[in-house]
Amino acid sequence: MLIGEVARRSGVSARMLRHYESLGLVRPSGRTGSGYREYSDEDIRRIFHVESLRSLGLSLREIGRALDDPGFTPSALVDDLIRQTRERIAAETELLTRLRRIDAAEPAGWEDVLRSVALLQALGSKSADARQRAALSSAGEVPVPVEALAEAVLRETEPNVAGALRWTLARSGGDGTALLAQGLDSPVAAVRERAVRSLAEMPGDEAAARLRDALAHPDAVVRGYAALALAARGAADTVPALIDMIVEGRNDTDAADALSGLASDPATADRIATGLVDRLAHDTTEAPVRRWLTQALADIPGTTASRALVQLSHDEDRAVALTAAYLLHLRDAR
Repeated sequence: MLIGEVARRSGVSARMLRHYESLGLVRPSGRTGSGYREYSDEDIRRIFHVESLRSLGLSLREIGRALDDPGFTPSALVDDLIRQTRERIAAETELLTRLRRIDAAEPAGWEDVLRSVALLQALGSKSADARQRAALSSAGEVPVPVEALAEAVLRETEPNVAGALRWTLARSGGDGTALLAQGLDSPVAAVRERAVRSLAEMPGDEAAARLRDALAHPDAVVRGYAALALAARGAADTVPALIDMIVEGRNDTDAADALSGLASDPATADRIATGLVDRLAHDTTEAPVRRWLTQALADIPGTTASRALVQLSHDEDRAVALTAAYLLHLRDAR
């Protein structure tokens, strides 16, 4: 079969077939009387083998080795191709993400594009100072898409930088709550904590709704941050979660302060006092926990809390009794 017919049937151009021949990759078995290249059936099969291996990403040199070296084993090469392909996909994905971020910033000209690129690079810098400067500058004249800020928050391990990123994200005017909410489902506990702390500083009803969902999260740390954030917004339905924090000894002082803040409403104050008293009466409540619960009654106004402290001043646990008596003295002195 002549080269033109081979090119037509195989889809490989005559020019490429000549290139294969120059490399010794596919040599036509014969020549016609006029000197034209003539390919045998075996030559054509080899052409298809070459094209098949090219489709896997092998170089022509690697293909020649694969076809001609009897001792060649493909497994190592295939593993290497898999690694290279993954690296290439990761690089292309990163590039696509960066391009989308720049596009979302709606640059007016190339100067805006270059500033956005520099800022995105700074957010990914190994230097904590550079990342912090980028976080603070992004609140100024160089806007950064909230998605970039949210992702930076979720991966940031330096406390000062994380604080700057949360501050900027909360004031970005964009909506990063959806991405932060995804962080709550991370298998990494530190990422979940960063996500809920960031949500706690985000304004708006959507952030509050995400935090309310987090009250049922299986991670106690997430539940605690969500409860404290919602309590700061005046959400009375956080009372059970806050009492749980006291019982579990997690940020119990902050939880008690949050309960005190909610107790400015008489109905809520009565609900808090009732909840604390119920937990105090629980048979499995240990002695230290009973003292913490008693202390939490200190700033809860109303008759329910007062009656509970009177009863607790006669408690069998001397530490609880003394704490209750002291708190009653303080209430009488007000």
